[in-house]
Amino acid sequence: MSGTSEVGQGRRERPVWSRDFGLFFAARAIARLGDTMLPVALAAGLLQHGYGAGAVGLAMAATAAAFAGLVVFGGVIADRFSTRRLMIGADLVRLGTQALAAGLFFSGHVVLWEICAIGFVNGVAGAVFQPGVASTVTRLASDVQGANGAIRVAESAAQLAGPATAGLLVGFASPGGVFAAHAATYGVSALCLLLLRLPGPPPAPQGGTVGLGPRTREFRADLVEGWREFTARPWLWGVIAVWGVYMIAVWGPTVPLVATEVVQQHGPRAYGLVNSALGAGTVVGGLVALRLRPRRMLRAGALALFGFAAFPASVGAGLGVPAMAAGAAVAGAGMSFWGVMWATSVQTQVPPDVLNRIHAYDVAGSLAMMPVGQALAGPAASFLGTGEVLLVSGAMSLVVCTSLLLIPAVRGLVRADAPPSAPARTAAPGRVAPAEKH
Repeated sequence: MSGTSEVGQGRRERPVWSRDFGLFFAARAIARLGDTMLPVALAAGLLQHGYGAGAVGLAMAATAAAFAGLVVFGGVIADRFSTRRLMIGADLVRLGTQALAAGLFFSGHVVLWEICAIGFVNGVAGAVFQPGVASTVTRLASDVQGANGAIRVAESAAQLAGPATAGLLVGFASPGGVFAAHAATYGVSALCLLLLRLPGPPPAPQGGTVGLGPRTREFRADLVEGWREFTARPWLWGVIAVWGVYMIAVWGPTVPLVATEVVQQHGPRAYGLVNSALGAGTVVGGLVALRLRPRRMLRAGALALFGFAAFPASVGAGLGVPAMAAGAAVAGAGMSFWGVMWATSVQTQVPPDVLNRIHAYDVAGSLAMMPVGQALAGPAASFLGTGEVLLVSGAMSLVVCTSLLLIPAVRGLVRADAPPSAPARTAAPGRVAPAEKH
């Protein structure tokens, strides 16, 4: 895909802030608000009914396992059927399951396996919903980067407000009230998507090696084609391969160990401050991504991602709360900016007829190694010490970012809407040559 992105052809007149994008923006922000309320509701509710921290982790794991295990299949389904209807259906399923959970907590009849089963169904619905997000953004706005930046800001703001809102609901109502509010967020999301007028997808390419083909084609063939398209792009699978190391060595250990270390050394209020600084940083990173338009997006994103090392390193080094909060803010900004650059690259560099499947492989690959990192965090901290593991995570964050920049296809990928720098210039690594354009 050299030159102008297929996604943007014929839709340059669609601004970011149209009525329809506003509805999608609201749907994502409200749903994210509800999702960030859920951990508080689960923890408060299950502990209140005599269960321990292990039960809370099991309930959360049921959702994560279903999502990670089935999202690739959700990508195939999204490329076969109406993504809008699938997303509305997934929201309605989660509206029902969370309303059921609210009823269980209100009645006082809370059984762990039932809560886990509800979480599993939520994970399945999420696996059906998520792949369609990427293609919906490209169909609603020609400024894909601006749209991704706006959504990232909204989700980051919701992530800041969600836990606090859940805490207030638990205090003034009950955990059941949080589940009821969570169910309502899915209802609002479904309503916004129902009111959405989603433009039709671009026509499937004629000829070439990429195409959805007849809808009667075997499900397995669609799955294999999605994998083939994924592996055909070195910049894509290169990032996911490096990201597996990032999840094991950086993100997986950082989340639980930072919480443990800060709470033990400085108390829960300090952890709340550090976590809020992280969220505020993600808002700033999203705002910067709305304005900054680098020609080589992944290179710029990887450079910004260097800032994440400040988060685990500041905690591991035993710095004061202000320094840790500053490190968290820098980390959040870098992670958020990278996220917008990455999402926009995937959405604009991949043909629309396989985008949902590619996005599903992206999500699955990005999440696959996170449980491994989380599982290894405890034993590593027991052997080396929590501070030492966090310092290693900070160093590995620098290694990962350097590795991304060392991959020619990643650092050389030119944004899809960038004008050519010279008429005779050859295609950048990992991009489709002009003769292969659809």
